[in-house]
Amino acid sequence: MQRTAWTDLPLVTRRAVAARTGPVEGAETATEGVMSPLACVLRTAGGRRVFVKGTPVDAPTAWMYRAEAKVTAQARRAPTALWQIEDGGWLLCGYEFLDGPHPDLSPQSEDLPALVATLRTMSGTPWPAAVKKKPLPARWGTLLPAGQAEALTGATLTHTDMSPLNMLRTADGILLVDWALACPAPAWADTAFTVPRLIHAGHTAEQAEAVARLVPAYDQAPDRAISAFAQALYAVWESRERTDPLPHRSALSEAALAWAEHRSVSA
Repeated sequence: MQRTAWTDLPLVTRRAVAARTGPVEGAETATEGVMSPLACVLRTAGGRRVFVKGTPVDAPTAWMYRAEAKVTAQARRAPTALWQIEDGGWLLCGYEFLDGPHPDLSPQSEDLPALVATLRTMSGTPWPAAVKKKPLPARWGTLLPAGQAEALTGATLTHTDMSPLNMLRTADGILLVDWALACPAPAWADTAFTVPRLIHAGHTAEQAEAVARLVPAYDQAPDRAISAFAQALYAVWESRERTDPLPHRSALSEAALAWAEHRSVSA
């Protein structure tokens, strides 16, 4: 996506931001992970940094930014949502800047215990009722195995995009950024979304599930529901790879297929 630079925003918009952050001394446009018309890190007086993302206020996707800010404010392993402005034709949301590397999800990684701790915490956060978004079964639609919608229905605040690029290893453990795709789902869903990421990082399907089962919500989930989830996730990722091929999608589809086949064999 072609990004708008901070300095290309209307002056009135930049002044509205500065009223909340203090004088802005520099801005660096984000280069990964966030598909927003504007995404940047602002450096303010005193050296403080703030992450800002946004879109024109009349864009069809503007509602997603408002919803994301509300969801992030409720998520327990997320940056702090600081402020939201609508001025000069732009909707901008400011978030706490998190500093840290992406975790290593490979087998024997020292980051795995912290990942499990984060997944345990995330599995206990309820979806904020004031935010209206499609639940997971509605999002997946016809790609969901027949008769399995109820098994994948839940009311937990679920990130759904468990790429390590959305995770940061910080002094407070592993935190997640970019909650734009969050939706209501079962308490075990984010752990399930993580399983093919672990396979992609080098785990066997059996090893990935062993990590996932350290999260009580996943360990106690019905096997039938998890198997339906695995089948649906492969169908979703394979469909995306086929209709909108991107360099990373083939390997992710292969990881999802390996998990779905493992679930099928072990059922």
